Amino acid sequence: MHREFYTRLISREHPLPEAFVPEHLIDIGLPFEAAPGDPKRLLEYQAAKAASQLFHACHRCGLNLWAVSGYRSYQRQKELFTGSPFVAEPGTSEHQSGLALDVSCPSIHMELSERFSATGEGRWLKKNAPLYGFILRYPKNREEITGIPYEPWHIRYVTKPLASWLTITNLTLEEYHCFPSRCPHPP
Repeated sequence: MHREFYTRLISREHPLPEAFVPEHLIDIGLPFEAAPGDPKRLLEYQAAKAASQLFHACHRCGLNLWAVSGYRSYQRQKELFTGSPFVAEPGTSEHQSGLALDVSCPSIHMELSERFSATGEGRWLKKNAPLYGFILRYPKNREEITGIPYEPWHIRYVTKPLASWLTITNLTLEEYHCFPSRCPHPP
């Protein structure tokens, strides 16, 4: 895959084609809230390797990070779409790229909720995800820029250099791409 794939903005304004399926989807055996063989256990190869490193580092700190949902096909997203702001329209979900992963922990019963941010796992993830190439994709108080409510459980692989830069500058992926419709301070 080319670097542009990893840094691509996927949103309502920049959807993936219906037929898009990432190359090299793999299950690397992360602790998962899904049975073996379930497609949501899959991630794009580079994202999967980075997620494995991230999970191992988190577990070495005595924390219990679990994966809840990785890859989602266009068709599966179509089945899940309800019109809720927390469920993206088909083609606009980063999960279709194989680069996004929803995570949680046993202390909140694997729920995908804002409560995750207050757990040890949530605090660790916010601090350490960029070291492994991930960003917290939909940060708090940035809904007007991302178009998506705060999701402390949703991480996105963007490569280590970009994840570090976005974290240091406190920018969203939209601001990095700086589309006028989403950029609060266009250049």
